[in-house]
Amino acid sequence: MTWHQLLEPYQFAFFRHGLIVATIAGALCGLVGVYVVLRGMSYIGHGLSHSIFGGAAASALLGFNFYLGAGLWGVASGLLIGRVTRRRVVGSDAAIGVITTASFALGLALISLFGTVRQSIDATLFGSILGVSMTDVFVVIGVALLALAVVFLRYRSLLFVTFDPEVAEVSGVATGRIDALLMLVLATSVLATMQVLGVILVSAMLVIPPVIARLLTQSFARMLVISSVIGAVSSFVGMNLSYHLDIASGATIVLVCAALFAAVFLGTGVAGSTSRLGRLGSVRHAD
Repeated sequence: MTWHQLLEPYQFAFFRHGLIVATIAGALCGLVGVYVVLRGMSYIGHGLSHSIFGGAAASALLGFNFYLGAGLWGVASGLLIGRVTRRRVVGSDAAIGVITTASFALGLALISLFGTVRQSIDATLFGSILGVSMTDVFVVIGVALLALAVVFLRYRSLLFVTFDPEVAEVSGVATGRIDALLMLVLATSVLATMQVLGVILVSAMLVIPPVIARLLTQSFARMLVISSVIGAVSSFVGMNLSYHLDIASGATIVLVCAALFAAVFLGTGVAGSTSRLGRLGSVRHAD
């Protein structure tokens, strides 16, 4: 393949916009996903993406702004999950399962009842690179800056709550507020990345980059950086491959990330990697 063929997609504005959105979205998922994975809540990315689908369907039906309607729905679902989990009667996985699957089912029901919203929802399910606009670019950049600001300004509190929430609460950390803040960032991150990856695949990008980073380092600070870089690089490479191979962008990005995981897993040694995966909580957090 010649350089001319490699650079061919860059002449199209939709591809340039999509590439920017995908790269930033990958870095965003990698950053936020570290907290999700280390807290043993990998399922929440999957759950929130499905929950936001319900809000997206309702927004399309009622004519509300997509980002406003779906975003508020996702944040409300995240806060509700946190409230149910904090009662300690129901585990986080069960709370996520009940709340988010009910929301997803509501979205499907609305699509069945009102077929007019189906076309606008397809992109939400599977992603649509052709639908990416400059507005989407600015939204993803804004959410990424928000996530960076939260991590920078609340680094110690987030770190404390991530590794030892009970001790953090006894020590005077407002764990409820920190959890709510993390849910807000997570929900907005899922919402911002859905346009490229779609509901079905966005959860993979919240999990795979942090797991790869965990295989490469035991330092929490470095894990944040490595996971973000892996998410960005996987998205950049996946976008280019999707154009040349004529494969859906979201699927290609996730497959690139999965291939990188396989390479790192084998490269670091299967036995050693297995033991590391079982000791996610052993990450050094004194950085």
